[in-house]
Amino acid sequence: MVPRPDLPELRYWTEMHYRPRRLLCHLCGTTREWTAERQGNALIAATLGGPDDPFFERPLWLQTPCCNKVLWAYNGRHVDVLEAYVAARLRERAGYPAMSMLDRLPAWMKKARNRTEVLRALQRLRSRLELSAPSDRPDAAYPGRGGAGARPVRAPYFRPPY
Repeated sequence: MVPRPDLPELRYWTEMHYRPRRLLCHLCGTTREWTAERQGNALIAATLGGPDDPFFERPLWLQTPCCNKVLWAYNGRHVDVLEAYVAARLRERAGYPAMSMLDRLPAWMKKARNRTEVLRALQRLRSRLELSAPSDRPDAAYPGRGGAGARPVRAPYFRPPY
């Protein structure tokens, strides 16, 4: 998933939730487009978080079971940040509380007793970055094959377009 290359430069970081997206698969040639829905004068933003792609609602490539939950990441940089945070013995706050992704991580990922298992799961995600064949994809990528199957219904998230 990439932002469309023909768009003007961002003015505000929140625009990322509304910008048109393009899904490209270099292996099978699949191409899809996503644009934010409109409800009256409001745009409905993509809902970030969870083991599904926020724009195309497909299961993420980088997901693995961990501590009876699903640990997921969007890309290699996301894995790096999570790994650095979980591995840290002392976690100091920088900036405003509850404003960063790390402040909003679930409690099970932050607990010291789960550190080893979470780091092991992050290594599994890192090894998955090297895989590209369809047979390497997680079962969750194929509904009906023991994977995610039905998705939970998400309420629309309203934000003004300004």
